[in-house]
Amino acid sequence: MIATINNFQIDLSKPLDMSISLTNTDENPIAWYIEKPEIEPVKVGDWVGKVSEGSSTNFNNIFFNPHGHGTHTECLGHITRDFYSINDSLKQFFFTAELISVEPKIVGEDLIITKESISYALDVTKHKNIEALIIRTLPNLEQKKSKKYSHTNPPYLSEEAAIFIREIGIKHLLIDLPSVDREEDEGKLLAHKAFWNVKDVNNLNADARLDCTITEMIFVADEILDGSYFLNLQIASFENDASPSKPVLYKIS
Repeated sequence: MIATINNFQIDLSKPLDMSISLTNTDENPIAWYIEKPEIEPVKVGDWVGKVSEGSSTNFNNIFFNPHGHGTHTECLGHITRDFYSINDSLKQFFFTAELISVEPKIVGEDLIITKESISYALDVTKHKNIEALIIRTLPNLEQKKSKKYSHTNPPYLSEEAAIFIREIGIKHLLIDLPSVDREEDEGKLLAHKAFWNVKDVNNLNADARLDCTITEMIFVADEILDGSYFLNLQIASFENDASPSKPVLYKIS
């Protein structure tokens, strides 16, 4: 099925899913020092919500953390004293997008995605009107889909890189890491603050970017080539700073 959206022609029958499935197995990725998700049938007395155990339906409870258990999209409410919901912040779901692949630079004990690396991979003169930027880090290992990130000091964005992304007008940033910031940074959250233009988490400035989002822990398969796409950014309707999400790319005809 070919659809025309904002003068772009896209084939809706060929989605390129960048989300990581949430499971209750050891294959689930984990960050931030928590255990794997729990997916268990409801039990009420002798009744178990599982067809294989005699119930008429499968009826599971799911316990998970959107930030630590897989692909998720967050709003600036993730770092502010006052409550802001991703369900209120993200009201549009289709965006022009550019996918780039970047190899983090070794800086001391860290692997950092620099402004220079992003600028080199993204020719801004050719992509002035993109709304979303997708960053695939190299090497692009399959282990990203099941990696246990806690205490591993994963790569992250420099503050300068986040400022650059904001200044070129990117409203939606997607990355295949558990965070745009360093795992242990004493709560500075420099890249988050720079991208959302948050100057004081206790007293939000008027020019903070309320309608912008960060999506973390995606996985972009190697067969999805760098270039221009149309992005469908799907979330669940959680009244929370973040929601599990399903970012899907479509090639532009």
